[in-house]
Amino acid sequence: MSEKTYPCLWFDGQAKAAATFYCSVFPNASILQESPMVVNWELNGQRFMGLNGGPMFQLNASISVFANFDNIEALNLAWEKLVDGGSVLMPIDKYPWSERYGWLKDKFGLTWQLMLSDNNLLLPSMLFSNMQFGNAQSAMQFYTSIFPSSGIDVTELYGPENPEQAGKLMFGQMHLMDKPIILMDGPGDHYFQFNEALSFVVQCENQAEIDKYWNSLIANGGQESMCGWLKDKFGVSWQIIPASLSKLMSHSNNGQKVMEALLKMRKLEIAVLEAAANS
Repeated sequence: MSEKTYPCLWFDGQAKAAATFYCSVFPNASILQESPMVVNWELNGQRFMGLNGGPMFQLNASISVFANFDNIEALNLAWEKLVDGGSVLMPIDKYPWSERYGWLKDKFGLTWQLMLSDNNLLLPSMLFSNMQFGNAQSAMQFYTSIFPSSGIDVTELYGPENPEQAGKLMFGQMHLMDKPIILMDGPGDHYFQFNEALSFVVQCENQAEIDKYWNSLIANGGQESMCGWLKDKFGVSWQIIPASLSKLMSHSNNGQKVMEALLKMRKLEIAVLEAAANS
């Protein structure tokens, strides 16, 4: 559980059921921590958080999980399990970029891209479409300028064949604090956009880190929200939290006071949360 950043999925009371389901699909998987509100799990080395936040936000295809498989039988089995009760967005088949690839939405609303590859990595995949179309490369540069141990690994642009797509990011990959993330521009009409149902958690060691990431991510058009949440200028949601938050929230005597203090804040203040825990 040493990851500094990882995706958080918003559910309406289904976080534990979703975590259990996903852990049944992948062989190297486990539930790390659970409470009525939050469940943490790991799939093939990728950590996820599930948050029971209510019916306010629904998962969509703007951010999916890209699952690589080095074994076609394992890929086919995972596809069968994940698509059960869900729907197919792109059929599992041979495509120019892979011998076996498919895109689906599972029964909880999370979308998955499964691809035959030379590894078994799971990583988030962000699709910049509609009003955000054409911003994927700028976003990649923006994010990697903010976080340490970050950089751009792959940049493949659309060629001049279609003027509307020319120069846009066909496929990009970066790493943020050593964790890989895919970014792509999505041409055409899409019914989805980034929302709070899939956010990125950033765990901070001290107040200086919280201040730095918060101020950097809301710069040039981002928006503050409550409880450590914000939206950046591309509409992507982030939770900037202290690494000690889980411990403070589970304080045997004053966890409720910590929660009450947190609910009043926009950017989180570690000293205020610690004071509530020790009051």
